[in-house]
Amino acid sequence: MRVIAGIHRSRKLLGPPDAERTRPMPDHVREALFNLLRGHTEGVAVVDAFAGTGSVGIEALSRGATQCLFVERDREIAAILKQNIETLGLEEAATVVVGDALGPGALARCPRPVHLVFFDPPYRLITEEEQRPRVLEQFERIAALLDPDGFAVLRTPWPLEISRGADPEALAYLRFESLDGPETHVYGTMAVHLYAPKRTSAVDED
Repeated sequence: MRVIAGIHRSRKLLGPPDAERTRPMPDHVREALFNLLRGHTEGVAVVDAFAGTGSVGIEALSRGATQCLFVERDREIAAILKQNIETLGLEEAATVVVGDALGPGALARCPRPVHLVFFDPPYRLITEEEQRPRVLEQFERIAALLDPDGFAVLRTPWPLEISRGADPEALAYLRFESLDGPETHVYGTMAVHLYAPKRTSAVDED
C-alpha cells in the first residue's frame, strides 16, 4: 500500500498481517474515491471508522485534512495504524481510538462538525440481516455530525444480493431520511456510496 497523493505521495504504508483481519481499500479504488472528493480535503476534519491500518484517513491527511479520528477495535491492527501515523509524522493531526466503531465511545470522540466520514465495516456486518441495522444506524448518527457541505462514504461488497433485481426499492436500506444519496460507484466486487446532508429547500423552510 502507498499514499496516492499529497505531501506524503508515494510513501509506503504497512498493511495488515493477513487478509482475514482487515481488507484495506485497494490503491486504485482509493485514488478513484479521492478524485470524487476533489476539493474536499483541504483544512477539514475527518473520521475514518473501521480504519484498519489507516490508508484512507492517512490519504486525507496527506491531501490537506487538518485532523482525523481513526477508530479500529483490533489492537494488533491499531498498532500498525499507529506505526504508519508515526512514520509519516502525523501524530499531531491524528487521534486513534482503539475500540468499536459501533459503540458510543467512537461517536463521542468525533469532531464536531466533521467534513468527511469514511465508514468501512466488515462486509459480513452489511450482508447479515441481523447485524446490518446497527451498522447503518451508527453510520447515520456519525453522518449527522457532517457540516452542510460534507460527505459520508460507506463501502460495501458488490453486488449486494438485494441489488440483483430490477425493483427500484432494492437498495432501500442504503437510503437515509437525513441524507441525500447514495451516489453509488462500483469497483469490481465492492462499491462506495456517497452521501451528503439533506438540503432543506426554501419552500420547506417556509
